[in-house]
Amino acid sequence: MKPSLRILTCFITTLLITSCNEKKLIEVQVPLPEEEVTTIQMGNPDDVIANEGAFKMIPLPYSYDALEPYIDAKTMEVHYSKHHLGYTNKLNEIITGTDLEKMTIEEILKSLDLENVTLRNNAGGYYNHNLYWSSMSSKSTGEPTGSLNTAIKNDFGSFSGFKNQLTETANKQFGSGWAWVITDKNGKLSIVGTANQDNPLMPNLGVSGTPILALDVWEHAYYLKYQNKRNNYIESFFKVINWKSVQKRYDEAIKKELPVQQVQ
Repeated sequence: MKPSLRILTCFITTLLITSCNEKKLIEVQVPLPEEEVTTIQMGNPDDVIANEGAFKMIPLPYSYDALEPYIDAKTMEVHYSKHHLGYTNKLNEIITGTDLEKMTIEEILKSLDLENVTLRNNAGGYYNHNLYWSSMSSKSTGEPTGSLNTAIKNDFGSFSGFKNQLTETANKQFGSGWAWVITDKNGKLSIVGTANQDNPLMPNLGVSGTPILALDVWEHAYYLKYQNKRNNYIESFFKVINWKSVQKRYDEAIKKELPVQQVQ
């Protein structure tokens, strides 16, 4: 390249670099993508119907989201419309064409042969869940009153003592199971735990009495919201206990020797 041409090229390059450096960068605001709003569609518990048979789905006394934020709506929907419905349908299938069709669920449980595992699991699942649903309310009073409050203080020393014992029983239940508040015909309260879908109405379990409150500690009752933090779920359960319903079952239980014949 000739010297004159080389000089001209360098001069032009220098002008271009200088020109670029003198230009100011203009900040451009890039709009953020609009936040996508996802609405989870919940079903209606009234639409959950069991297959034809002796036992029906007792209506859930509240909507799936009524117990938020303590018990989340998705867990309630899956629990009621899948798990509970499954127990109900299987129970009806098992007893169809047998003498059990004419018996109440309490009578079936009290006369149960524990070796009949399929009936044991599904009859227990049906009864236990009905009691569990009715043990909760969005309008919890926080603590019991009346004769139940008196019985709790007599048998546990205080409501705090009662709460601690129920919490401990529920937490130490290894694997799937339940924690129960039960009463005898004299009104004496006890707290017991059972495995799987067993309950205190079943014979030869080592615990017996009329259940007045049920706390489900199967993982499907809490895992979507609380994962492995069972204690947090149990603490939340106390925020939604339906003490009016528990009181009613307590009053009915001590009026007669036999357990209540209908879960309220």
